[in-house]
Amino acid sequence: MTETHTTVIGAEALETMLDACTPLRIFDCRARLGDPDQGRVLFAEGHIQGAIHADLDTDLAGPPGDQGRHPLPNFDAWLTQVQQWGLQDQEQVVLYDDMGGQMAARGWWMFRWLGHEATAVLDGGLPRWQRPLESGVAKTSSPSDFQPKQTLTRLWQVGDVEQNLSESTHQLVDARSVERWRGEQEPIDPVAGHIPKALCLPSTGNLAPSGLFKSAEDLRERFANVSSTNTVCYCGSGVTATHNILAMRHAGLAEPVLYADSWSGWITDSSRPIAQTDH
Repeated sequence: MTETHTTVIGAEALETMLDACTPLRIFDCRARLGDPDQGRVLFAEGHIQGAIHADLDTDLAGPPGDQGRHPLPNFDAWLTQVQQWGLQDQEQVVLYDDMGGQMAARGWWMFRWLGHEATAVLDGGLPRWQRPLESGVAKTSSPSDFQPKQTLTRLWQVGDVEQNLSESTHQLVDARSVERWRGEQEPIDPVAGHIPKALCLPSTGNLAPSGLFKSAEDLRERFANVSSTNTVCYCGSGVTATHNILAMRHAGLAEPVLYADSWSGWITDSSRPIAQTDH
């Protein structure tokens, strides 16, 4: 029986599944913030055999606004997109990028939002892939009647975060760099700082120098000071926050919460408090 991968999958394991003609749906999630066309350009230049391009701005996010730069799309719109891609219940979903999974993790979270458990990120991404790449646009598939299952994710809205500021039932964890968390640098959003009481655990810390995910043991140690059950992950726009969620799940920890609006959504209302130093 073919193993189901639910967090990350190695390049060799994916090669084996391709050779065995295992039902697969592979998604290329490469993107460049500030250049919305670059992902499609990279895909056309070369992608893993049979992959589909999942665009960060148009497939994995809704229009920017008061819910941030990359708000989650409407649930039904996302389901329709997945059906257009032709996803079948028995298929293993594999997502990759060229940034250590920082972009692909968003797609991983969103397929699990639909309850599709057999979803994994290619460990190390495209740089670990040794086989020849395909070029050109993706081949089209016939739409499916894929239906959502019980969601595997947890999601907070801005009101939940505001309430938590006074009740402190959950620990906010910021996936951005320490410099952005402190408010020393802000290269993307118009306001610098972080949501009060948030800890900073940059998503880049989930990876070993090789570009692969750290071991489950090392990741459990990394998140030892937070309870994943009571953790709410955020970042700049709800993308790299999912990398921390993926890392926690890969470590065998419970599913944390995603605040998808993240910092770019939080600061759309100037009455909301911000912090710029240690807590």
